[in-house]
Amino acid sequence: MALTNVSVNNSEQRHQSKIEKLSKEIDLTAMKTQQITKLFQKGDEVEVASHEIGFIGSYYEATIVSIEDAYHYKIKYKTLSTDDKSAPLEELVTIGEVRPVPPHQLETMSGNRFRLHDKVDVFSNDGWWFGFITGIIGEEYYLNPSHALRFHQEWSNDKWKILK
Repeated sequence: MALTNVSVNNSEQRHQSKIEKLSKEIDLTAMKTQQITKLFQKGDEVEVASHEIGFIGSYYEATIVSIEDAYHYKIKYKTLSTDDKSAPLEELVTIGEVRPVPPHQLETMSGNRFRLHDKVDVFSNDGWWFGFITGIIGEEYYLNPSHALRFHQEWSNDKWKILK
């Protein structure tokens, strides 16, 4: 009986250690600026990274409204509204905050299932939030159904790279 308890405790310790390591990795990834080599045009569909405290690591779908100068785009969010909720929020953002929209989850999964500790984005509170899977119960991940998850990807050298 003691061996079973030791095995369970060691397994839980390894899981907790992995969670702590992934949490630090997530923080570092969320804080870095992605390598943006793509120039966008008016009307392009994009995702915009938030660099506001409490929203770091989240991306919001938007459309390029205009190119303001060599360093800024004016964008219109698809899921965020003005304070009075009368219109989609428009904002001036730096080119480093904008990336292409990642391929749809079904295109990137190609038969793969999410696994424990996979790096993912979860759609919540009007945007995509970077995180990792800490538990799986049946078809539920993070207590969200799998349709609200996608593998986390980084845009680098004009290609999407899945981080697992």
